[in-house]
Amino acid sequence: MATAESTSQQTIERLAAQAGPGIVGITGRSRGGSGVVVAEGRVLTLARNLRREEVTIAFGDGRRESGRVAGVDHDLGVALVAVDTGESPVVPWSEVTDAPAIGTPVFALADPRGRGLRVTSGAVTSEPRSLRGPRGRLLEGLIEHTAPLPRGSGGGALLDGAGGLLGVNAVRVDDGLILALPAASIRARVEDLAAGKAPTRRRLGVAIVPPRAARRLRRAVGLPERDGVLVRGVLEGSPADRAGLERGDLIVALDGSPVESVDALFGALDAAPLERPFKVSIVRGASERDVDVSLEAK
Repeated sequence: MATAESTSQQTIERLAAQAGPGIVGITGRSRGGSGVVVAEGRVLTLARNLRREEVTIAFGDGRRESGRVAGVDHDLGVALVAVDTGESPVVPWSEVTDAPAIGTPVFALADPRGRGLRVTSGAVTSEPRSLRGPRGRLLEGLIEHTAPLPRGSGGGALLDGAGGLLGVNAVRVDDGLILALPAASIRARVEDLAAGKAPTRRRLGVAIVPPRAARRLRRAVGLPERDGVLVRGVLEGSPADRAGLERGDLIVALDGSPVESVDALFGALDAAPLERPFKVSIVRGASERDVDVSLEAK
């Protein structure tokens, strides 16, 4: 009778042969990492693995091909590279659409900066987790697991036992655990990038301080505390800049919806119209005022 250990070994061997050739290394002048062939001529990786528009992709058969960045979703922190993938197989998306339960076996594959394929096994260790993305949006449904990975594995694949792509390994956390961006959340975005569709998120063009810190900063300079998101910087030429928002303004409402958290700000922006200006309520110093902002999608 086959033991659990031998069964796991057989699965690892099968996945290494089946999906391994679809796992690549990110090298060259980029920061480096791993990637996954998700379509013919397209490699999915983490945006942080890339420094320039051009990147070198190392394939398991020894080929090294020059690729170019075809699209980036900065909110999710993922990027798609256009490159000649040759005969490398496409790693299919998992048919599992529900969040994997605690204890579900998972398999991590990576090619850290082109140093060779790594395949490890582990299990899901928690309910889906959330994490702030590179631009402050809340990423939900992240998969926490125990499959160990060496440095340079970010952007590699997290597979189910059938070889389907459950997620993209992204963050190393305490005690050696790994967080993977879930396929259920990123698949549609990645397919849009593959089709040449740029992400269309509404942009205000401000750097922000969350409410708790904003209240502390206002208190420190003798201003009354208010719930809201503090502007700590305004991007030149942005909708916020054109509307006259300034560093130090406290955003308290968008189109009448209170902004009591960073997530409330993003939620209000996502719901805001593009076809007409909308109202941003701010507190500047101790006085409150409204400004009209015409948004843009980028």
